[in-house]
Amino acid sequence: MFKKIAIGFAVALLLLVGVIATRPSTFTLSRTATVPGTPDIAFALVNDFHQWGQWSPWEKLDANLKRVYGGAESGVGATYAWAGNSDAGEGRMTIEESKTDELIRIKLEFIKPFTATNTATFAFKPVQDGVAVTWSMSGENNFMSKAFSLFFDMDKLVGKDFENGLANMRTAAEAEVAKRAEAEAARKLAEAKAAQEAAAAAAAAAAAAPTEGAPAVAAPTP
Repeated sequence: MFKKIAIGFAVALLLLVGVIATRPSTFTLSRTATVPGTPDIAFALVNDFHQWGQWSPWEKLDANLKRVYGGAESGVGATYAWAGNSDAGEGRMTIEESKTDELIRIKLEFIKPFTATNTATFAFKPVQDGVAVTWSMSGENNFMSKAFSLFFDMDKLVGKDFENGLANMRTAAEAEVAKRAEAEAARKLAEAKAAQEAAAAAAAAAAAAPTEGAPAVAAPTP
């Protein structure tokens, strides 16, 4: 009896291992959203790790999240390490490629609760309503990842985070667009005021100047 159960369990286990082994050895997932403004606005939000707090879906997972910034201030060589609770985990990011307003490629290293090294890519393409931002992540599927994918849809799980992050990025970009519009309006107003003041000063100077050809008026004799 127990022998049959053991054999049945072993067969089932072998079948499960066989099914897991047939899962793809690599994965890629991505999401795209339109972000308002010029490409430089969205690009800056990603190219500088100090700006990730405005939009990253993972920044709010732990109120006491520890962050360490290193390397370059932004762009290639910039690093960002984090450590937090069980939801935030621990890891490190390094910007390995940065093409102004076009592409950012990041090495993404997970340390806890599992170890993995993936590649995150952000592509920026101008469109009619702003810029299309495509956030992608790719990497290798080890045995545990393959087993996990049998029961959970990684594209839906992580893809939802990407969607939330892009929505947050849109909000941050909208604020920057409004800020720039206000600054531009203030600049134009200041220029118009300066032009009016210059015109008024010129008119006053012209009125005070003696008319050409008019006889000079002698000063009264005391």
